[in-house]
Amino acid sequence: MSRAGCGISLVALVMTVAAAHAQSATNMAALKGLAPVSALSSSPDGRAALASNYTVTGGIQTGVIRQPTLLPFAEQQQQALRDAFITDGNLTQLTDGLGTTLQAAYQARAHYLDRERFTSISKAVADVMAYANSTSGSDSNVGKYFFANGTIDGRKPVSDQALAIFTDIHGAPDPFGVAYGRPGGMPGADKYGNSRPFQTEPTILPIVGPDYFNVPAGNEVYNRGPIMNLIDSPSFPSGHTTYGYMGSLVLAVLAPERYQEMVVRAAEYGNDRIIMGAHYAMDVLGGRTLAAYDLAHLLANDPAYVNRPLKDFARATAMSNPQVPETIADFRAAVAAAQADLTKALEAACGDAVAVCARQDVGRFNASAMNEAFYAATQTYGLATVHPEIADKVEDVGALAPEAGNLLTAAFPKLSLEEANRILTETEGPGGGFLDDGSAFGVYSRLNLYAAAGRAAAISRAKP
Repeated sequence: MSRAGCGISLVALVMTVAAAHAQSATNMAALKGLAPVSALSSSPDGRAALASNYTVTGGIQTGVIRQPTLLPFAEQQQQALRDAFITDGNLTQLTDGLGTTLQAAYQARAHYLDRERFTSISKAVADVMAYANSTSGSDSNVGKYFFANGTIDGRKPVSDQALAIFTDIHGAPDPFGVAYGRPGGMPGADKYGNSRPFQTEPTILPIVGPDYFNVPAGNEVYNRGPIMNLIDSPSFPSGHTTYGYMGSLVLAVLAPERYQEMVVRAAEYGNDRIIMGAHYAMDVLGGRTLAAYDLAHLLANDPAYVNRPLKDFARATAMSNPQVPETIADFRAAVAAAQADLTKALEAACGDAVAVCARQDVGRFNASAMNEAFYAATQTYGLATVHPEIADKVEDVGALAPEAGNLLTAAFPKLSLEEANRILTETEGPGGGFLDDGSAFGVYSRLNLYAAAGRAAAISRAKP
């Protein structure tokens, strides 16, 4: 690994500010929350984290680092290849987290006909999924170019307000490209910045096999084209992981009997991006944090997140033809309607109550000990601590991010928001990671939703 290179200077960014374009309020919240990645090179702890990010990513991709994956490594590679396609239209590829019986019930109604066309459970379910994915997808996409070269889309400069995010924390664009010897625009690098592992790592293990549509493929054609070309698509944060976590958490809320397993499916989906050679561990952690943060604000009906049009963005970024509603004014009520529709569809297809069918699982998510071990391995990926002052500190989720508890109360309505936030606090993972800087956004990076959901379910069952 090399840290040579110059990257994009803040002086150059300032000179383009006159023609800058504004970001939405949710975009700005995401940029500020993810911004600590841009300042990593300015401290010894940050540089150590960048180094471990590179080493851990390469080790996972090549299999040198043996993770407690749910499948043997060769089989997990094939799962990673299938996960390269995004079924954002109906989340069907994520539903193996529902278990074999409920997955079959779901896919009987909602599946893909080809790469463009798909079916849905109901309009209520489709609306919630599309609105949630469009929200986090917009924030993720804006982040990619902002952290690559300080622009909105690779070319259009950001606003003064957005540019101040860098200057306020002594950050700079292209942290990965500069740190790993592939600054934006140099031969072999992403032309915008933040080159991906398949462009920076010395070795990328090839994966060959059938993709989601059973077409012969490999990680090369999903990384460099022609199926998906990521050569000039900046790495941070991972858009696939943002989708995988947002989609899985939506399904967890809609089918709370499988909340823990859906969280593990999200972790697997993000981890598969590392196995593909498409993303670093930090990209995955960034996408995970962003998805949880956005969904919590949606479930809280935060005025900045609801009642806004998202159709134009969805058309531009979705992999298949999106069916995004004009807007959703009350997201929590929309979720309740979607939950009722999904429950009805699943019970009609599986022939019993969802709670009964949820226990009928012979797939890879049926062993709780394996689920817990794998999820724990992805909590921090063992990256170096960047904020040691927070590492051993318990952060009060209710005080820092009171809306976070909605991630549990939407699935377990017997809980009060105060109870949910206390559970999140008591189960939070290790602190001091590269995003955990003491902010309301940063605390989401250490939420352990697997442990929190298990405790929430137990407390709910004990309530009358």
